Amino acid sequence: MKIRKRSKLIFKLDESSRLEEIIKSRKLPYSQVRRAIILLRYSKGHKISEIARELKTNRPLIERCIDKAMSYGILQALKDLPRSGRPVKITDDARSWVLSIVCQKPVDLGYAAELWTYSLLIKHIRKHCKEVGYNCLSKLGKGRLNAILSKSAIKPHKISYYIERRDPEFEEKMANLLCLYKEVELINADSEKARKNTTISYDEKPGIQAIKNIAPQLLPLPGKYSSMSRDYEYKRLGTVSLLAGIDLHTGLVIPLVKNRHRSVEFIEFLDHINNEYPRDWKIRIILDNHSSHISEQTKKYLRTKTGRFEFVFTPKHGSWLNLIESFFSKIARSFLRHIRVQSKKELIDRIYKGISEINEEPVIFKWTYKMEEIKTV
Repeated sequence: MKIRKRSKLIFKLDESSRLEEIIKSRKLPYSQVRRAIILLRYSKGHKISEIARELKTNRPLIERCIDKAMSYGILQALKDLPRSGRPVKITDDARSWVLSIVCQKPVDLGYAAELWTYSLLIKHIRKHCKEVGYNCLSKLGKGRLNAILSKSAIKPHKISYYIERRDPEFEEKMANLLCLYKEVELINADSEKARKNTTISYDEKPGIQAIKNIAPQLLPLPGKYSSMSRDYEYKRLGTVSLLAGIDLHTGLVIPLVKNRHRSVEFIEFLDHINNEYPRDWKIRIILDNHSSHISEQTKKYLRTKTGRFEFVFTPKHGSWLNLIESFFSKIARSFLRHIRVQSKKELIDRIYKGISEINEEPVIFKWTYKMEEIKTV
């Protein structure tokens, strides 16, 4: 690379002595002292590379200092040149306007998106800031926008979920359910006490898909396949519904797999558990407010079994209080995960098989949320 030759620095009267004083100073900033050394060395014929090695810095810094001295003068080169000024200050009103935009959905402002992205938000703000009188936002960048949002703890590009309590008797129903869980816990703790009832946590898991591979699966093979491999195409064979209850005293799961989960199937499940327990036992069932659980067809069946069943309903929109949901989560993460079958019948058989394997080592599910409050009552 060709190096540009620079002319020699010419000092005015007393400039050389002034630089000597600056070099000896212990109060001035080091940046000024270093620049004075650079200019003196260069004026005495030292090469730029020699000066850079002496000061343990880089050649461009030496060159910039010399060029500045030639353009603006020796003493002016010791200080920083005036800059364009402080960044434009974003006023509180402008910040509030930004937050008011953030607290709206993009779709309500004419965009297709449901949530804001930083790029879309910056584009919108820059486009409309001048018409509302906030010119300070015309060059708003991602960093400054992030600072505004972080200060207000707002993340418009993310979404979180909550559970709306639609049941006006939510607290009361939840308290009754927790008391029932506590009662079951006390009964289980006293193994010598004979019992004449059982408590079953029940729900349905609909839409379990029967999916068939249309190409052979490739099993793991050392040196060839590190994991099971599948063709990305598959065939849907339909869905089934799992109706299941957990005996909260024994941990045993009672399954029934059907194509649908209407009142007919629910009554079939009730009939099934009716035959599982002694005739003089009372069967308490924890369940949600699904239409099949409260239909006329179900009520008609229950009238033929007076005193046999007792339903304990979870609050509306509160089925998460039902322990069976933990079991459904467990099977979704275990034997149902990535399952492939050749027919719907095979799927049904494997669901029964999977639950049978779980029942070989049953686990008694326990509810823990807010149970400390029940203990103090």
